[in-house]
Amino acid sequence: MVDESQLDGQSSYAGRWIARIGGQIVGHGGTPEQALNSAQASRFKEIPQVYFVTHSDQITFHPIIEKLAKILPTDPPIYLVGGAIRNKLTNRDNIEFDFTLPGKAIPTARKAADELNGAFYILDKERDFGRAIIPDSVGKPVTLDFSPFQGRTLEDDLKSRDFTINAMAVDISHPNELLDPLGGAIDLHGKKLRVCSPDSISKDPIRILRGIRFSLNWELRTEPDTKDRMRDAVALLPLISAERIRDELFKLLDCPKPAAAIRIIDQLEATKYVLPELSTLQGLPQSPPHIQDVWKHTLEVVSQLYKIIELLQPNYNLEGSVSLHLGVISHRMGRYREQLADHLQTRLVQSRSLISLILFAALYHDIGKPSTKEIDQDGHITFLGHEKSGAELISFRGRNLQLSNIELKRLGKIVSNHMRPLWLANTGKLPSRRATFRFFRDTGLAGVDICILSLADTLATYGPTLPPDIWAHQVEVVRTLLEAWWEKKEEVVTPPPVVNGDDLINELGLKPGPKIGQILRSIQEAQATGKVINRRQALELANEFILELNDEGES
Repeated sequence: MVDESQLDGQSSYAGRWIARIGGQIVGHGGTPEQALNSAQASRFKEIPQVYFVTHSDQITFHPIIEKLAKILPTDPPIYLVGGAIRNKLTNRDNIEFDFTLPGKAIPTARKAADELNGAFYILDKERDFGRAIIPDSVGKPVTLDFSPFQGRTLEDDLKSRDFTINAMAVDISHPNELLDPLGGAIDLHGKKLRVCSPDSISKDPIRILRGIRFSLNWELRTEPDTKDRMRDAVALLPLISAERIRDELFKLLDCPKPAAAIRIIDQLEATKYVLPELSTLQGLPQSPPHIQDVWKHTLEVVSQLYKIIELLQPNYNLEGSVSLHLGVISHRMGRYREQLADHLQTRLVQSRSLISLILFAALYHDIGKPSTKEIDQDGHITFLGHEKSGAELISFRGRNLQLSNIELKRLGKIVSNHMRPLWLANTGKLPSRRATFRFFRDTGLAGVDICILSLADTLATYGPTLPPDIWAHQVEVVRTLLEAWWEKKEEVVTPPPVVNGDDLINELGLKPGPKIGQILRSIQEAQATGKVINRRQALELANEFILELNDEGES
């Protein structure tokens, strides 16, 4: 290993292997073998010295890599590969690490877990894949996956991977000596996304979605040949399991530009294989105040929703420039940044973020419009009931993608109720206590998701034509709802009960049954509106309700 400062100004070799004869560089490459072969092409009679040229700022990996180097055998060598290298070269943290070695991957994973007081798992006994999960210095789990070479050598393994930026490795005993046979570091620096081999995509078509994700996360330009190979492999996507498509799709929705991700999927003509219902939105017209068809409107909703979520994060740079419309949100709702962050950080399932789920709901919020489109006598296009139809369609797609029941329920609530904040705003007044109570009674936690989605929906509907007064009122309606949820929950949203079912049975002589539930719900709503504040008033209201039911029964 040689420092770049020793190369007489030839720092262009930093991060590369060089072959020297005397003081002259006679070859270079991404691996020692490549540097040696390059030298021997012109100086085949001489034996060069091969070195790795380090950067002046050496890469420092997670401390667990150094621990592994001390406890695991060095012969054969064990290599850290893939995303951890890519992330470190771009100064991103990692808590998941992939390792490859010639063989005995499962025993190696077991030894790592035993020596570092972690948990051990066999991922695939037949293919020799093992995992160790090790707690770091603060108890956070670090995942270590071990697998054998895919091919005879490390270079064979790296060439079998998807993109060059993921085809780099380091020997854990020499972590500052990069092994990069395909030039992944150069591509990463040059902002290029390039396949490792001509059949990289066709071997595993899920790499189409992964490629889109990498291009957005690292702001890479997809090479024309790579893009062609992605497009050619689109028809193979039906061969991929729904679970793998789901996982990549939700990772895409977690990207900095989720609307761009969906747009690229469509440009590659993959929409019909990934989210087929979305194809029905294209070219579907809408009447004013909408300024775009349903498809373009949907993408704009996703884009605006991501901006709103980003704007309302606690660490958002308030000195940065935002549009006037977003500035109104920041000014009127900024006080709820901490609460909203806590809400969005919850996970319904461990493997998917709530933000990605809400963005998925945004993608499907108008999916019921094609089936409910009508034109009234004035030529105005309507979509009455599209929110209910949409809830059924998003549930269908969610089941197809193997989402959990709790996710399906949340998605259904978001889509079926996404119009309610707008309807409340259209009254020209702020939501009453009764309206607020009923909104959260029907939506629960999803009500918060619906509130921010409704703002994105309005921004996308009007675009630059949005009247300031309409927007200010819409924001105020949402602020009022969120105020009730986070500051007046016991007063307006879920008042603590002043009577229970036993009270109704004992005091009013009711028999157990569904009527008791109806009465209790009516009492809770009366509490939320301020009509009932104590036990006596609750029992009086219950008695009135019973009399009404009896009168209805007699009539």
